[in-house]
Amino acid sequence: MEGNDAPAFHDPPHERLDRARAAYREYRWDEAYRLFRAAAEHGPLEAIDLASLADAAWWLGRTDESLELSEEVYRHHLHGSHVPQAARLAVEIGFLWLLRGEHTLGSGWINRAARLLEGAPESAAHGYLGYIQVEEHLGAGRYEEAIETSRWMQGLADRHDDPTLCAVGLVLQGAAEIRRGRVEAGLRVIDEAMLPIHAGEVSPNWAGNLYCHVIDLCFDLMDFRRAREWTDATERWCDQHSNAAMFAGICRVHRAQLLHIEGNWEAAERHAAVTCQELADMNVGVVAEGHYCIAESHRVRAEYERAEEEYRRSHELGRDPQPGLALLRLAQGDGTRASVGLRSALAAVDSDLHRVPLLAAQVEIAAACHDSTVAADSAAELAAIADSFASIGLVASARHAEGVARLTADEHTEAVAPLRHAWRCWHELDAPYDAARTRVRLAEALEATGDTETAERELSTARSVFTEMGAVEDLRALDRRHGATGEADRLPGGLTVREVEVLRCVCAGWTNRQIAIELSISEKTVARHLSNIFVKLDVASRTEAAVFAFTHGLVDHR
Repeated sequence: MEGNDAPAFHDPPHERLDRARAAYREYRWDEAYRLFRAAAEHGPLEAIDLASLADAAWWLGRTDESLELSEEVYRHHLHGSHVPQAARLAVEIGFLWLLRGEHTLGSGWINRAARLLEGAPESAAHGYLGYIQVEEHLGAGRYEEAIETSRWMQGLADRHDDPTLCAVGLVLQGAAEIRRGRVEAGLRVIDEAMLPIHAGEVSPNWAGNLYCHVIDLCFDLMDFRRAREWTDATERWCDQHSNAAMFAGICRVHRAQLLHIEGNWEAAERHAAVTCQELADMNVGVVAEGHYCIAESHRVRAEYERAEEEYRRSHELGRDPQPGLALLRLAQGDGTRASVGLRSALAAVDSDLHRVPLLAAQVEIAAACHDSTVAADSAAELAAIADSFASIGLVASARHAEGVARLTADEHTEAVAPLRHAWRCWHELDAPYDAARTRVRLAEALEATGDTETAERELSTARSVFTEMGAVEDLRALDRRHGATGEADRLPGGLTVREVEVLRCVCAGWTNRQIAIELSISEKTVARHLSNIFVKLDVASRTEAAVFAFTHGLVDHR
């Protein structure tokens, strides 16, 4: 590499600039950076070349240098009375400061752009300022205003022949349509927006931003198939660049999220950790999401102290650690803190799509705390959101929640259908961990209805999945509820592991209420288990059942 580049430093300055510009056009950012820097040693660069050097520095992850150079270019535009160019650059500088978490500096630059454009003739720069306005509308749930502003941006782009601005406006319009529940219409608009990106007509900086915007929407919809497709496409796009620090890092976090869904938690953690290191000074939001992803990987592997530390880091960087932190508290046996944390998080979130993971976790926690009312209400809200957005992932989450809520209310027969539906959806989405968790709930419903053979098959499959993935917490929960693999095959009278647990409590002389508290189930479920035990053992009383247990070695006489 050095041998190929060395002659450039002995070329005449104009030839060196020509080579730098060619490298810039071909996205060879590292080469462009070195050549522009070499050219600058022989005299100040023109504004356009200085801007290219600033871009190349940004692509290489030299954010401080890039911002310093961009501010110099801004001053060039301002002194040359190029107000639209200065204003557009001010928006982009402000946006970069916001990504770094420097909200005061970011807002200052964006306000500077607005002041420059106030009263100025219409230009494309007004549209780039509109991007910030649309983002604010989306964040506040003002979807009609977001659509109106994004359409205005598209009109502005057409009048000023700016394909980048047009693509930005289309993606923002699509995002607003999706968030207000018009998913198919929104996806059609986004598909149109991506055409000029594929054709290379959109500025690379903005193209990468739009790719990431679309992937975020896919995750919000829990449309993991589309998320995989767009992540693959973005990774291929990144490969066209010699270095794409920002967008490669964002892709790694999305890849980590997909790996987590697939149950490959060690790989997910590695991908996220690299991003947390490389983007620490570039994009605080992505780094926060990376730490949250790492925390989730530790939580499902029952590495609670490490999970708590990563949730803390994520929170310090501005990411709400819920619902993961609440699920961690539940795993630690503190259902009260888990419930309180989720209620606080839900009170602060209005967006339907952003409420989905919180509601799903609330159903699980309510079930563990035997709160059938909260479980039912949360599941009903989830179902309404899934009906509005009609995404297979949202449907899977809603049907799983409905099944869990019905189990909590002792409606075991009614729980079977939604849980089977949820499993089919998770399977179609290639989400084996969620599919296995649904199998466990399905087994619980089937066992309570007397179909113990099918229940044991579901449990056996779920256990195999958890074992392969290293889902320690799920395996522990499975052992607490259903005993070790193969134990059911050795039990007399056709009893299940859960029925033996109930029977042992009967032998201790406990009431149904005491048994329910000990096994974290409802009294109605205890009664149902006792009924099944009496039928299987052909006994008519608790005393006769206890005699069977002592006779067959199911309980120690002491």
